[in-house]
This record gives sequence, structure tokens and C-alpha cells, in this order.
Amino acid sequence: MTETPAALREPHHADVSGGWLRPAVFGAMDGLVTNIALIAGVGGGGVSPRNIVLTGAAGLVAGAISMALGEYTSVRSANEQIAAEVAKERRELERNPEAEARELAEIWVNRGLPADLARQVAETIRQNPEIALRVHVQEELGVNPDEQPNPWTAAFSSFLCFSVGALVPLLPYLLGATSLALALAVGGIGLFVAGALVSRLTNRRWWTGGLRQLLLGAAAAAATYAIGALIGVQGTLT
Repeated sequence: MTETPAALREPHHADVSGGWLRPAVFGAMDGLVTNIALIAGVGGGGVSPRNIVLTGAAGLVAGAISMALGEYTSVRSANEQIAAEVAKERRELERNPEAEARELAEIWVNRGLPADLARQVAETIRQNPEIALRVHVQEELGVNPDEQPNPWTAAFSSFLCFSVGALVPLLPYLLGATSLALALAVGGIGLFVAGALVSRLTNRRWWTGGLRQLLLGAAAAAATYAIGALIGVQGTLT
């Protein structure tokens, strides 16, 4: 039985242009680390479980909204900048198409294409303005103007995944537990699982990705716990 080549199978690559994966991963990781560190900090200060839940819930809502707004603004600003550059390239193609064709041919020659062939292809592409615009933008700017991420998708992905990540260390308290250590342990499991899942998406060893994320989160939690404990002790002395 002959296997179909990967290039002929659709799709044979992961979707990297939809604008959801990066904010989703970043949102989940940030939600986990932020609320684990926040809970560790206030827990280290000796506050009650009820206040820990209140602090964690406030951190979840505030962080999710902030992440969503940040992603929306970032992606939209990047898209607007790309649109401005595409408009500039369109004007240049309309005013001096011959020079633009020569520039495109030079790019391909510098990449190893024979000069005659590069000029022939560039001249052929010049005959179709829309194709020429897309090719010039891809070659000169390194982006595809037809495949830009959606800012709303990025915002929603970030909001949702941050909320889920931030909820994980709060779960023991919401289920009736009062142990800070248990909450931090559950958060640590969440960090390891999240890191392992991301590593699977990027074809890296799952356990190294999980362990790396766990260690980073543990460092953040240790720092905030120490600060919370120090402030809590000073508060009781005064």
C-alpha cells in the first residue's frame, strides 16, 4: 500500500495563522502562574481561606479582562500596521511596477534562483496586480495579508484560557478545603499538565515542558509566599 505524501494531504500542517493558539497558551499559563502566586502570597500572610478565595476570584476576573483587552489591542494594532504597509506596497506597484518586479527578482536571485528565471517569474506575476501585491507583501514583509489573526478570536481565547487557568488553584477552596498546601499542589499539577500539553503541540518531550512550567510557577509562588509571610509577620508585630 502506497502512502500518500504529506504535502498532498489536507491539512498536513497545524493551523498557525488563526490567532487563537498563542493567546490561548499564554492566557492559560498566565492564569495559572498569576493566581498560584497570588494565593501563595496572601496565604503566606496568614489570611483566612475566605479572603484567599476573594483575592483569587478578583485576580481571575481582573486578569482575564486585562488579558483579553491586551490581546485585542495588540492583534488589532499589528493588523492595522500590516494593512498600512500593504496599502503602501499597492501604491508602489501602481506607480512603478517595473522597479517592483526587478526588486522581487533580486530577492529570489539572492535566495539562489537563476537570474533569468527569477526575472521571468517576476514579470509574469506583474501582469496580475492582486497576485503581485500578495507575493510582494509575503516576500518583503514576511506576512500573508489574507491570513491575519482575528483580534476578537485572540481576545476570547485569552479571556477563556486565563479564567480556566486561574480557576485551577481555587478549586480546593471552592470545594470546601482550607489547606493552602493543597491549593498550591493542585495548581502545580495544573502547571505541569499545561506545560506537557503545549510540548505535545510543538513536538517536544512532554515531561520536560511540564517540569519547566512547574519549576517556573513554583519560583513565582515561593517569591510571593515569602513576601506575604514577611508582611504578615511585620503586621502582627505592629
